[in-house]
Amino acid sequence: METAPFRSGFVTLLGRPNAGKSTLINAVVGKKIAITSDTAQTTRHRFRAVHTTPDYQLVLVDTPGVHKPHDALGDALNESAAQALDGIDAVAFLVDASKPYGRGDEWVAKMVQQTKAAHILVISKIDLANRAAIDRQIEAASQAGSWDAVVELSAKTGEGVSTFLDTVAGLLPEGPQWFPADMDTDQPTEVIVAEFIREKILRSFREEIPHAIGVICDELEYDKKKDLERVFATIYVERESQKGMIIGKGGRALKRVGTEARIDLEQLLGCRVFLDLHVKVRKNWRRDLTQIERFGYGEGA
Repeated sequence: METAPFRSGFVTLLGRPNAGKSTLINAVVGKKIAITSDTAQTTRHRFRAVHTTPDYQLVLVDTPGVHKPHDALGDALNESAAQALDGIDAVAFLVDASKPYGRGDEWVAKMVQQTKAAHILVISKIDLANRAAIDRQIEAASQAGSWDAVVELSAKTGEGVSTFLDTVAGLLPEGPQWFPADMDTDQPTEVIVAEFIREKILRSFREEIPHAIGVICDELEYDKKKDLERVFATIYVERESQKGMIIGKGGRALKRVGTEARIDLEQLLGCRVFLDLHVKVRKNWRRDLTQIERFGYGEGA
């Protein structure tokens, strides 16, 4: 009996900020590797997540949400998303079912339609919307161009995720296994560690603080005898006043961030974690492309 040929390919996820791209990545991989929050610019890195089965290997390319930029960092993130459309096999346009289809969606849809790859319309967060709202999103997106497939899903509940995978797999070309079967992402551990820490800050602070935050994992030091990973990381802000807010009275705010981050890091690293956090000021780093690249955001990743 002749077996079906192995398929493989690269699929970029594109959408407005908070469309659900990172949550979908985590649902496909089956564990948390991408951070999520309600804050714009949550995703600053372009990275690949790998899903391998006996029949196919799907490489999902997560991108920063496409938005109107207000600084050099915003420009870099948009450029990162645009370049993630080069040389791919399919692009999935995520539209949040719970929010009105707007000009931001139209802008992203035009980017998608300009690619030669297969076009997949993904209506996300269907657990937050009724049938009429979902149909309105599909109708609005259909005005922007043609779609090779339409999928409705909720990455949070898992509904429709398997349908998404089956749909994408059917659009992949025959090809080799690009990455090892046990590989989840091409992102270095140090980058994921830094992002997990930044996520806790995004969820703990509002207003200007989240956007002014950059995190670098300075060192990972594993103690085999104690089965303990020592993580040394630095949180960068743009002003002294922001540094004070991150640290908090008596260091309580920083301690809370560390406690919450350590829970995720122990799951990620599979051992106990000692987390050493410091806060430093790097004035107006979001306006400096050299500093943006040092953090690895946008095309620096």
